[in-house]
Amino acid sequence: MLDTLQPLCSRLDPKSVSFDAGEIAPHIQDWRAQYRGSSPVLFKPSTLDEVREIVRFCNTHAIAILPQSGNTGLVGGSTPQGEVLLSLKRMNQVRDVDPDNDSLTVEAGCILESVQERAREAGRLFPLSLGAQGSAMIGGLISTNAGGVHVLRYGMMRDLVLGLEAVLPDGRVISDLSGLRKNNTGYDLKQLFIGAEGTLGVITAATLKLFPRPVSTAVAIAAVHSPRDAVSLLSLMKSATGGSVAAFELMSERALSFAIEHVPGLRQPVETPSPWYVLIEITSGEAERAPVLMESALETAFERELVQDAAISQSQAQAESFWLLRESIPEGEKAHGKAAKHDVSVPVSRMPDFMEEATQKAEALIDGAMIVAFGHVGDGNVHFNLARKAPGAEADFLTAAKPASALIYDLVDKYGGSISAEHGIGVLKQDELAARKPVQVSVMRQIKAALDPHSIMNPRILLGPERGS
Repeated sequence: MLDTLQPLCSRLDPKSVSFDAGEIAPHIQDWRAQYRGSSPVLFKPSTLDEVREIVRFCNTHAIAILPQSGNTGLVGGSTPQGEVLLSLKRMNQVRDVDPDNDSLTVEAGCILESVQERAREAGRLFPLSLGAQGSAMIGGLISTNAGGVHVLRYGMMRDLVLGLEAVLPDGRVISDLSGLRKNNTGYDLKQLFIGAEGTLGVITAATLKLFPRPVSTAVAIAAVHSPRDAVSLLSLMKSATGGSVAAFELMSERALSFAIEHVPGLRQPVETPSPWYVLIEITSGEAERAPVLMESALETAFERELVQDAAISQSQAQAESFWLLRESIPEGEKAHGKAAKHDVSVPVSRMPDFMEEATQKAEALIDGAMIVAFGHVGDGNVHFNLARKAPGAEADFLTAAKPASALIYDLVDKYGGSISAEHGIGVLKQDELAARKPVQVSVMRQIKAALDPHSIMNPRILLGPERGS
């Protein structure tokens, strides 16, 4: 392959290509160290024209490409297995900020945290927020249709993209970065690339939707008896605050205890022990309004016995400490040991029934295992993970847990949910997707064949090769 690539490499800026094993090494292993691969070369284009040249050349010579952003994925979709790597990290310019249009145009290699900061400087809010925001890049977040903690108020990445620029496998460019809210001119082609996990082309830039910055914010943690009470509390909070709930996160006591045990500086947020906790964020466009709404709504919740104890942040530092508890759960879970992870969603109203049935059946099926659940109950997304009760009790826990994963996905289907709420399919869930959504997968294959007939774009990811081919 290297000999074939040599004419291309000789035409590129020397900074745009690397064969150095040390530089490539961080790109061939995912951040959770569950997937490790290989790649002969790392392309690092800094311009749209370079991306076009790389993609067009690879298409002509049937060389597979794996586009990579911040490499923060969780389903193996960004780990190469012999494909050439195409990193957009050098395409990190902010092309335009338009506060009057509530929009911002950035290149795909921009870090999410930097985008949030540029929006803040313009007096606006870019609401996507997640644990990896210090390293996750906009192109990857769009390609995986990232969610995060504010989906309840602002939607997923699909709802935050006004326009895209993308290079097709044959080198043509689809470009519409106008930032229009209304554009009724046929198929909305940008939506094909959002959530496609790099299988249809390379996203190089995007125009993103901005919002007014909240004038006041209140964050609270409340102790509740059950997910059922949490869902009832969510309904109450939305009604009592006029739809001002920006985030509503559910944390089991098990999940929270892992974070407190393994992450220094964390402590129990309320005095009353509870099997479940919720973290609530309310925002308002009026000064001091959010804390008033929070206090009033929680008073009603206490009266209805939905909440047993609660703490409302009294400062920005305390609000950040509450969020740190939630954000530290994955780190604490990782420190505890291996876990079979299930990023699933069900309708909010059916979440309590799903969690109750799935917990009972999964723990009964796998000896020595327990459910560790947490997530975004406000939008029906729960990270429903199966962990060992005692670290080291199972030599290969992930293999032993496979029957429970199948059972959990069957129950997700039963309750009208999705086997992937926000992490994507990657390589981890290909078989499950093909088995459970055969018609959808067939249609997606037809779309890919039309745009990528040589199957050079992420050919192993999402759809993978057709069975029997």
